[in-house]
Parts: sequence; structure tokens; C-alpha cells
Amino acid sequence: MNAAIVCVGRLREKFYAAAAEEYLKRLSRYGKMEIIELPDLPEPANASDADRAQVMDKEGQSILSRLRPADHVVALCIDGPQLTSEDFARRIQAQSMQGNRLAFVIGGSLGLSPAVIKRADEKLSLSKMTFPHQLARVLLLEQIYRGCKINAGEKYHK
Repeated sequence: MNAAIVCVGRLREKFYAAAAEEYLKRLSRYGKMEIIELPDLPEPANASDADRAQVMDKEGQSILSRLRPADHVVALCIDGPQLTSEDFARRIQAQSMQGNRLAFVIGGSLGLSPAVIKRADEKLSLSKMTFPHQLARVLLLEQIYRGCKINAGEKYHK
């Protein structure tokens, strides 16, 4: 598997960073997994809709600059479909067979720009609930790991 998580913001809390590192270590035996962290732009105080759109557009340009033309892009969006772990495993296996990098995109606190969503090949929702983007990254890494274990026929999934 050749995959990347393109995300806005750093993992500031040590416990999120430790969890992410653990899953990256576990995933290393299944292929290349890259984390591409991009700056989280501050939202101006008393921001207008136009100010927020400008921040999202700048973050979106930064995200788009890190995507490759052949990437299969999965945008994490609350309005995307929710999958079971087994369905997710089938999706990542199918995309891995295509030979292109699978690029998951996690936006900042304002979400993803329309340009990033337009570039995405598909959307995915981890839940109907809203999570901090730091936790979303750890959840996504765990699900990718779980999917790799399922696809390899290894014991982990229950």
C-alpha cells in the first residue's frame, strides 16, 4: 500500500502524537505511509464569512499543492459516506491494486475548500459526530491499520 494523509495542523498533544506514531510504526510493514502536515492558518477574530472562505481557500491551495496528479484522493467530510471496517478495507485494497497513491485529506477547523472537494475522487466520513482534526488523524490511521490487517487475513479485527 502506498498512502498519504495530507492534513492541516500539527499534533500538538503528546498523546495524539504517540498514538499516531504507534500506528505509523505498525503500518510500516504493509507499505509506505506518509504524513504531510500543512500549516493551520489562524481564523481572524470576528471573522466574516469572506474571511473564513479566504482561510479555507489558502489552506486548500496548500493541500492541492501536495497532491499528485495520479493520486486517488479521499476527502474526509462529514457529508461523506460512512463505511464499515470491512468495506473500508475493500476500498483501500482495490485502490492499492491500481498502483496509485491513496491520499486522504483532513482539513483544518473550517473544513475543506470547495477546490479540494472538487479534486477528491471520493468523500469519507468517520462519523456523524465532529472530532478535532488531531483525533480524526489518529482514528483514520487506526482504520487504515485495521483495514490492512483485514486484507492480510490477520487477527485484529473483531
